[in-house]
Amino acid sequence: MSEPNRELADFLRRARAQMDPARAGLPTDSRIRRVPGLRREEVALLAGVSTDYYTRLEQGRRITPTAGVVDAIARALDLDAAGRAHLGHLIGHPTAGPVRRSVPVQQVRPGVYQLLDSLDGLPALVLGHRSDILAGNWMAYALFADFTAMPARQRNYTRWMFLGDEPRALFLDWETQARAAVESLRLEVGNNPGDRAGLALVEELSRESAEFRQWWREHRVLQRTHGAKRLRHPVAGELTVEYETLTLPGDPDQTLYVYTTEPGSPSREALRLLASWSMPGDTTRTR
Repeated sequence: MSEPNRELADFLRRARAQMDPARAGLPTDSRIRRVPGLRREEVALLAGVSTDYYTRLEQGRRITPTAGVVDAIARALDLDAAGRAHLGHLIGHPTAGPVRRSVPVQQVRPGVYQLLDSLDGLPALVLGHRSDILAGNWMAYALFADFTAMPARQRNYTRWMFLGDEPRALFLDWETQARAAVESLRLEVGNNPGDRAGLALVEELSRESAEFRQWWREHRVLQRTHGAKRLRHPVAGELTVEYETLTLPGDPDQTLYVYTTEPGSPSREALRLLASWSMPGDTTRTR
């Protein structure tokens, strides 16, 4: 008998526990709920499958639902697009004893470095596998940290968020940002369960950070596409930056993050102050 798909089982159980029965549209009954969330039979009812079938799936049994069933379960559990994608990856990937492999080292194209340099006054970073920081411009390093001064293995956004010297003082919303980093990493590790470096990063952060350990166990996933960060910068003071993400053509595993501020806002003035204070004499690209 094959080993159960433990990651799938854990994800389904936690997603079910996070559901609000009052919002699920189920008929009320008189039974007392002893655990949070929905019961297995309720998820099965909402998804239009048998309780036995859903139970076996939640137990990590090696069954392969059709795409329609996966969509129905995702709707029943109120999963967003990232959660739906993560569910599909977990169902398609055996997770018991994955073959550990090395993901190829990522290279940033010269044209991307030129793009970063041309974003004058706008912080920008390129992140790769498992949130590795592949490149950035001088404004990003002035706003966050000089990642080029760190040893290569430490140039990782999630690692920096939990183990770096600056983030807890820099981010007014550190917990929000740190949780988002965990949930994004959860999504990628689910997509690449055999990535040695990804598994090593999770092991290190789980060992070194109680917060990471707790939030990782919650098994929430997130696809970062846009958002905002609230900072208290030692030079620029308090400001809010909004980011948009762009997947780079030719390498879907590299993402460009560009940070902007609202026109006419105190944050825009703060970013201008930072730019005037930190502009290097030579803005040669950094890697």
